[in-house]
Amino acid sequence: MKFCPKCGSRLKLVGDTLKCPVCGVEEKPENKVLHVTPKNRESEPIIVVGEEAEKLQTMPTTNVECPKCGNREAYYWFVQTRSADEPTTQFYRCTKCGTTWRYYA
Repeated sequence: MKFCPKCGSRLKLVGDTLKCPVCGVEEKPENKVLHVTPKNRESEPIIVVGEEAEKLQTMPTTNVECPKCGNREAYYWFVQTRSADEPTTQFYRCTKCGTTWRYYA
């Protein structure tokens, strides 16, 4: 990471040049630049409960209304689906019809 000598903003890599997004200063990087292409995370499904655990039915239950059938009992569990400084996502599965939904705390 390198900062602009003129205004102090972080320089961004544009092609093979480091460029300041604030004042436009450009400079060549001192070292070899490594381009990394991140994986497309949207294509990977988030597995909230594995197939084996789903069959056990030993998860705790709570009193919450199912949005599909109106049943007042559902299994619940928590998963850290976002960054560590964000709250966990709460998942519910109806004990009657099996509908699964989530609640972002």
